Amino acid sequence: MLISSRFGVMFYLVYLWPMEKNDSKIFGLRAILEAIEADQQIEKVYLQKDLKGSLAHQLQKVIHEKKIAFSYVPPEKLNKLSKHQNHQGAVASISPIRFVDLEQLTDQVLSAKKNPIFLVLDQISDVRNLGAILRTAECTGVDGVILPQHGSAPINADAIKTSAGAAFRIPICKVNHILDALYHLKSLDVQVVSVTEKTDRSIYDLDLKPAMAIVMGSENRGISNNVLKNSDQKGKLPLLGSIESLNVSVACGAVLYEAVRQRL
Repeated sequence: MLISSRFGVMFYLVYLWPMEKNDSKIFGLRAILEAIEADQQIEKVYLQKDLKGSLAHQLQKVIHEKKIAFSYVPPEKLNKLSKHQNHQGAVASISPIRFVDLEQLTDQVLSAKKNPIFLVLDQISDVRNLGAILRTAECTGVDGVILPQHGSAPINADAIKTSAGAAFRIPICKVNHILDALYHLKSLDVQVVSVTEKTDRSIYDLDLKPAMAIVMGSENRGISNNVLKNSDQKGKLPLLGSIESLNVSVACGAVLYEAVRQRL
């Protein structure tokens, strides 16, 4: 068990078992059901289409009830994930970390610190980008990272390796809807700052000293329109060359260190 302390707040992040290169997998209908009932942190479930039988029906029902990420894949994908063992049409990926509840996180952080920084990642899809962002977030004192349950890159062995272990040292939340998380943060007087090219304001013109949630968008689509509409401030990084965009992990680092600079 690893214990992380930041500003007097204790968070417990638990290894489930040693990871292989592609993180930990379980397979078989009953095994996955039992893992879910045991409150294991299921990253994603891969299902074969047209599964039949009571166990298959029960598993799909539980997945929907608990809002666990899933996708339907061909048998070849399941064979590869299970290394050609008897998967019964279902394979699950178990997260190597234990996620923190958002309300618990905000209660603990805001009771210990006046002007925290939360980082909201709106569907970052590349695991190495995610890992690099987690590393920078830990180095810049971010108090918690918020990811969507669906559409985000998994925190697997590659992400953790790229993060240099930061994934075990910073609280990470998964939420069903990013907008709901932003509404919760705004209700606590946390400003929402979106980093986007869809604005005329430079990030260097924004006041980044109050309690805030910095939102970074996906590599391809950027921040969703609904999130932009519910942002308190929007800012962009100046681009002086001919390339139209920065890598999202590089952009995130630049913005977080601007926040650090203003707060020093």
